[in-house]
This record gives sequence, structure tokens and C-alpha cells, in this order.
Amino acid sequence: QVQLVESGGGLVQAGGSLRLSCVAPGSIFSVNAMGWYRQAPGKQRELVAGITNGFRTNYAASVKGRFTISRDTAKNTVYLQMNSLKPEDTAVYYCNAGFMSRGGTYYSTNYWGQGTQVTVSS
Repeated sequence: QVQLVESGGGLVQAGGSLRLSCVAPGSIFSVNAMGWYRQAPGKQRELVAGITNGFRTNYAASVKGRFTISRDTAKNTVYLQMNSLKPEDTAVYYCNAGFMSRGGTYYSTNYWGQGTQVTVSS
């Protein structure tokens, strides 16, 4: 079973920053795009950002300009730097190994992490 391991969530005040990390097996990380999703209570899981192994990125409109996705090939790790956090960013954040089309659409697979809670207080 493929295991993605997230870390870095926590409680932060509005306007603050957090950095999430996700470590993936090398066999997955080297060929897949990686993505971050989030799910707030009572809402559907939504894509936050994706990045290909060629470092193309895409972002949800709600986080563009505030969040940055990056990946470190040597560490098989994808990061999500979250700045200027808002209460509406509160959710469980999940890492995914997937694919991204040439048009920038991210497609998830069944490779998910366990999730990490991000809570932004007002």
C-alpha cells in the first residue's frame, strides 16, 4: 500500500503562515504530479494546488497569491507554503499523488495521505 505522510498542520491566527510537508515513496514521487487537497466540515474535498515533476503548478483561485506549492526531488517531498491564512482556510489538508494534463488540470489517484488539520482562528 502506497503511503503518503503529511505533517505541518496546526492552529494559527488569521494572517499567519504554515508550511505543510508530504513525503512520498520515490517510485511514486518521481513519476507523478503531486497535489494538495482540503476538506472543511460539511464540504466536499477540493483541490488546493498541484505540481508536476517538471514543476508546472496550478492553484485554486481562492489561494492563488497566498499559497505556494513546491517539491524537493532529493527528499521525495512536496510542500505547501500557506501565507496570509484566513479562517475559511480551516480544513483537513490531504496530499495526493496524481497527474496533471498539459492544460493544467490535476487528476487525483487513490494515493492519499492521512490528512493534517489546519485551523485558522479569527
